[in-house]
Amino acid sequence: MRRDALVWRVEQHLALTPQERSALESMNRRELKLRPGGTLMVQDEPNEYLYVIQQGWTHSSRNLVNGARQIVAFHYAGDLVGTSSIAWSLATNTIRAVSDCIVSELTKPDLGRLFAGEPRLAAALYAINVADFVAMGDRLTSIGRMGAIERLTVLLLDILGRLRVTAGGVVDSFDLPLTQQDIGDAVGLTKVHVSRTFGEMERRGLIVRNGRRVKVLQEREMVAMTGFVDRHGVIETDWIPLSQAVAA
Repeated sequence: MRRDALVWRVEQHLALTPQERSALESMNRRELKLRPGGTLMVQDEPNEYLYVIQQGWTHSSRNLVNGARQIVAFHYAGDLVGTSSIAWSLATNTIRAVSDCIVSELTKPDLGRLFAGEPRLAAALYAINVADFVAMGDRLTSIGRMGAIERLTVLLLDILGRLRVTAGGVVDSFDLPLTQQDIGDAVGLTKVHVSRTFGEMERRGLIVRNGRRVKVLQEREMVAMTGFVDRHGVIETDWIPLSQAVAA
C-alpha cells in the first residue's frame, strides 16, 4: 500500500499521533492521474478544490497580459497545492503536471474541518506553507537581482533541498523532468539562454548532466555564490503544543 505523501512530509517535521495521521489520510478523496501537461486548475476560472501531490511534479504559473508565462512555483510529492487560491472562488494560478502524476483531491471545507478538529496539523501545514512561500520569494528575488548562472543555481539548489525532504535517497542528484521552456519561464530566461547557462555551469564543474539526470558537484560553492538558504530541510515546530494524548 502506498504511503500518503502529505503524511510523510508532515512527519518529517512533526511527530503525529495515530489520530492525526488518520485525519490527514482520510481528508484525501478522489485520486487523479495526470500526464505531462495535464491541468488541475486554470487561472481566473472557478475552482473549489485543493490537491495533494502523491507522485510526480507539477508547477503553478501565471499568464501575463503580454502573452508571456511566469512559473512561480514547482510542486513535488507531499505538497498541498492550490492553497494560494483558498481565499477566492477563482484560481489565482494555473497548475499543470510536469511529469506523470498521481494527485488526491479535496475541497476547501475538507481542509477547514481538518483545521477545526486537528489544530496541531493546522499549525504544521501553516509552517510548511510559510517555508514554501519564503523559498518562492528567495527564487523570485534571484530573478530580479542575479545573473543567469545564479538564477539557475538557486532553482537547482531549491529543487535539491525540497526533494531531500520526501524523495528518499536524494543526496546530490535528481531527475529533472522540466523542459528548457519550463526552466526559462521559471527563471526569466529564453530557452537558448537556459541551454547556454547549463553548458557554462558544466564547464565550470558546478554540475554534470546525463540526459535528464542532474548531479550537483559543487554545492558549497553554489551556495556561496548565491547566498542560498535551504528553507525546506529544517522547519521548526517546537512551538506547536504536544497533543493531549502525548501530554497525558
